[in-house]
Amino acid sequence: MLVHMQKYRSSFRSLLILSSAIYMVSATSAKAEGMFDWVRGDWYLTVGASGIAAPEFEGSKDWLFTVAPIVSIGKAGNEARFVSRNDNISFSLLDTGPMRAGLTGKFILGRDSSDFTETRGMRDVELGGEAGVFAELYPTEWMRLRAEVRHGIRSHDGVVADLSADAFADLTETIRISAGPRATFATKGFFNAYYGVNAAESAASGLAPYTPGSGVKSIGFGGAVNWKTTDKITTSVFGEYARLQGPAAKSSLVTQRGSRDQLMLGVSATYRFDFKL
Repeated sequence: MLVHMQKYRSSFRSLLILSSAIYMVSATSAKAEGMFDWVRGDWYLTVGASGIAAPEFEGSKDWLFTVAPIVSIGKAGNEARFVSRNDNISFSLLDTGPMRAGLTGKFILGRDSSDFTETRGMRDVELGGEAGVFAELYPTEWMRLRAEVRHGIRSHDGVVADLSADAFADLTETIRISAGPRATFATKGFFNAYYGVNAAESAASGLAPYTPGSGVKSIGFGGAVNWKTTDKITTSVFGEYARLQGPAAKSSLVTQRGSRDQLMLGVSATYRFDFKL
């Protein structure tokens, strides 16, 4: 595999870490309080960076190294029992302890098809996002199940559903390990934006025409080791593997120029600032 060393280049994986890094922007439940009453109190600001080696674009066989910022701000309170870097921005509307549910969203940086030899001649994926709902359940003290369902905004007009299960354990008071399976489903609106090849694109790119339907996008497995280095510094090592399925795996972009195997490896470090409002 070819690894390109470029900082801050747009890639779908750099978005992934940015969106998951700001997951805790509002981890507390929405309450029937005045806005200004809710704002008062203890807050935190977390800043840091991640270095990630991942496919250049969805379905690519080549790797890209990116450095992405981590910015997280939220109101201090009870910490979530478990947080995964795969979680997108979430606002909890219901929190009973064993169960949480609410709104979720994701930024999409898009794909400039002229950036990659394999995608030249294909249409761009526009800058946009996804918005929807999430729910998570703790069936035991050491496992979390989470589901997100999101609709595309501008980047695509499909629906994407992410399912995950994470088992986690504290090896020491400062070191936690976690791992579990993942699965992603999507409708044809998503697949058409990322994997579809119409007649004009086929002529311009040399890829065989392909019109995808809906179905399973990928099945995989991921894990992480988090180390609370000090009271304010946290470092992590993480990895994710996904095997493209169905409409994604059958795309001519993948069969002719890409790979069904999508592997991502990374490290991160953050520092937390505490303040009052």
